[in-house]
Amino acid sequence: MGTGFKNGGSTQLTTENRQPATILVTGGAGYIGSQTAKTLLQEGYQPILLDNFSSGHRWAARWGRLVEGDVSDVDLVRRTLMEQKATAVIHFAASILVGESVTNPRKYFWNNVVNTLKLLDAMQDAGVKHIVFSSSAAVYGTPESTPIPEEHPQRPINPYGESKLMMERTLRWYGEAYGLRWMALRYFNACGADLGGELGEEHNPETHLIPLVILAALGRRPCAEIYGNDYPTPDGTAIRDYIHVMDLAEAHVRALRHILQGGESAALNLGTGQGLSVRQVVAAVDHAVEAAQRQGLAIPHDRVPVRDGPRRAGDPPSLVADPRRACRVLGWSAQRSGLDAIVQSAWNWHVKQFKSKESPVES
Repeated sequence: MGTGFKNGGSTQLTTENRQPATILVTGGAGYIGSQTAKTLLQEGYQPILLDNFSSGHRWAARWGRLVEGDVSDVDLVRRTLMEQKATAVIHFAASILVGESVTNPRKYFWNNVVNTLKLLDAMQDAGVKHIVFSSSAAVYGTPESTPIPEEHPQRPINPYGESKLMMERTLRWYGEAYGLRWMALRYFNACGADLGGELGEEHNPETHLIPLVILAALGRRPCAEIYGNDYPTPDGTAIRDYIHVMDLAEAHVRALRHILQGGESAALNLGTGQGLSVRQVVAAVDHAVEAAQRQGLAIPHDRVPVRDGPRRAGDPPSLVADPRRACRVLGWSAQRSGLDAIVQSAWNWHVKQFKSKESPVES
């Protein structure tokens, strides 16, 4: 295991010959993976990005060497880990759509469980003993109370959450049997865009609330659909804990540093502890529209066009994190995750694409 030293004000882990530690980032061309790779590079690590581009983007794979391929390819992953002398893995590669997981659970258990087991096999073969795992608040299911602590009962209500919980349990047993050190980060609603303007949220199809609302405001979609207006919440819409993607990236790097320095394995919530409704998010985008119009930007709508629709299968009414354990264990808390700051960062990024009249998403 490497030793820590100060470099530019941040603690950097190095290998025995003083070279920066190499970290394999699976799904490194995706929304959160690419932001984490950028943060890793800024913190002095050497990211190696593994992506098959089923949902990631080539324009996002800029921070670290790219290895194109699938995490299920055990030979490729083993060879990459060994040839690059990787110290650890940060694992993002997974299917993530809750609704799709309900209608196509086969895909989710293959991608999120079977393929992660193959990744763990490759790590074992290559002698890599550290992994940060992208988990989810979906492991909790419908919460009995909020905010949700890590010891809350874990009863997923969709295959996506079930697949993440299965792998968390697998990591624990691998830790006991093989000495694997792991961190499972249960984050809530990732959102926002890189404050440097280099990365933003682009999915195909897009299913996340904030980009959908912004795209509706910019006329790229006919409207933003609100899935359910009859939840037992103050305004009838679902409540979520929204966390900026840059805060998430920082947490992954701190979790990596924690286990590389000998810290205990754990599952941690990543969130703000504050719940916001869908209508509050729409209102925040309305404010961004008003500000943009005052600055002279031609926006097709004065307010976001919205349409109420039915609830989606597998969506609980409220998911809000209790993030105090992450603060204690990692010294981490969300610093960029106020709603206005999140929306403004996402708005700026999407407007940049709007002005250019072309999206960076590749077909």
